[in-house]
Amino acid sequence: MDSFWAGVGVDLHLDPDVSDGRRAGLERALRDAVRDGRLAPGARLPATRRLAVELGISRGTAKAAYDQLVAEGYLTARQGAGTQVAPLPSVDAAAPRTSARARAPRFDLRPGSPDVGTFPAAAWLRALRRAIANAPSLAYDYGDPRGRIELRTALSGYLGRARGVIAPPERIVVTTGYVQGLALLTRVLDGGAIAMEDPGLPFHRDVVRHNGGTVAPAEVDERGVRVRGLGDAAAVVVTPAHQYPTGVTLHPERRRALTDWARARGGVIVEDDYDGEFRYDRQPVGALQGMAPGQVAYLGTASKTLGPALRLGWMVLPPHLVDAVADAKLHSDHHTESIGQLALAELITSHAYDRHVRACRLRYRRRRDQLLDRLGARRGVRGVAAGLHALVEVADEGAVLARAAGKGLAVGHLGEHWHTPGDGRPQGLVVGYGTPRERVYPEALEALGQVLEGA
Repeated sequence: MDSFWAGVGVDLHLDPDVSDGRRAGLERALRDAVRDGRLAPGARLPATRRLAVELGISRGTAKAAYDQLVAEGYLTARQGAGTQVAPLPSVDAAAPRTSARARAPRFDLRPGSPDVGTFPAAAWLRALRRAIANAPSLAYDYGDPRGRIELRTALSGYLGRARGVIAPPERIVVTTGYVQGLALLTRVLDGGAIAMEDPGLPFHRDVVRHNGGTVAPAEVDERGVRVRGLGDAAAVVVTPAHQYPTGVTLHPERRRALTDWARARGGVIVEDDYDGEFRYDRQPVGALQGMAPGQVAYLGTASKTLGPALRLGWMVLPPHLVDAVADAKLHSDHHTESIGQLALAELITSHAYDRHVRACRLRYRRRRDQLLDRLGARRGVRGVAAGLHALVEVADEGAVLARAAGKGLAVGHLGEHWHTPGDGRPQGLVVGYGTPRERVYPEALEALGQVLEGA
């Protein structure tokens, strides 16, 4: 029997083997589809009358096949609800649980994520509705690898006024996030070492290496990255507003030295402005890019302000890199999805994005203050002027982490961020205060305090 499509409101694709008869062949095809997951639990099947017409069999044959699979427990049939695939058998309560939820720590103070429970769902839906209502039909087609002009224009205005970035729309490339931006730049630079802050995020070093780059350590001290140690690097990746993980802000003298280095050597500065909007005790420090737009590739995302699930980021590039990065983007994934771009553009131009960022800034500042109230009087806590994490000094990371694990508390630690781990390096906990929900945050801080006090 030929393959067929059938359905009233649903499509069903099967290829029955009727060598043993039509009914047996239909039963076998349906049974196999349920077993291998092509027909999921709860999936609705076509009515027997329509199925019979499409198959060229009698309705009685189709009904008999359904009845047999109902009897075997593969299907369910209720008056008015039609025929559906039966639910999967419940998992044995004694079976080991391996879900991510079951493995999650009781208290999560790991750095790197915002409180995703604050996502502005209502404002996003309003922006999405307006964006779709006003979108031209071409918005649903393949587009410019640099991204939708609506978002690039909105970002141009926002980044200029909020972060001091010189960002003409034609020099902006929309990405799926910082990782894609770093990967594209690594491919485009294609030669020479890329200096990366030490300590810094190991995963970002892996991204560079996986895309053909060579990583060189760039030492970080209390004033930020040390420019004298950059050597012959072709590019340097920095987090000047709030260094990760130490939390220091790049000193003005180091900013000038870094831009001078880039101009003199023709090098590229990759600025990771991952949480630059969150400054608590004074106005946010402007982006480094504003000092040297011809040498700095500025990378930002909506991951910390809205949520990582959106997969929306952006690059503001020096003129000489725009075409090469756009071509690399084209051959990577053609372009970032368009509908989310239109919604974010609407969110920005309506100033709902600004309102959300300000609300988050106040919320995270309260959390920062709670952290200091619980720990600040007893030990050194660094990097608290901005961002979503702080560095808490400890004498023995291993012992503290062991006590934390015993309390179900997850935190980061400085030791995992060095390019080359070794004895004699500073130690500390990298505490993220963005992730926990509001109701559990005080308990998480209390657990952290007890761990640090040796309880």
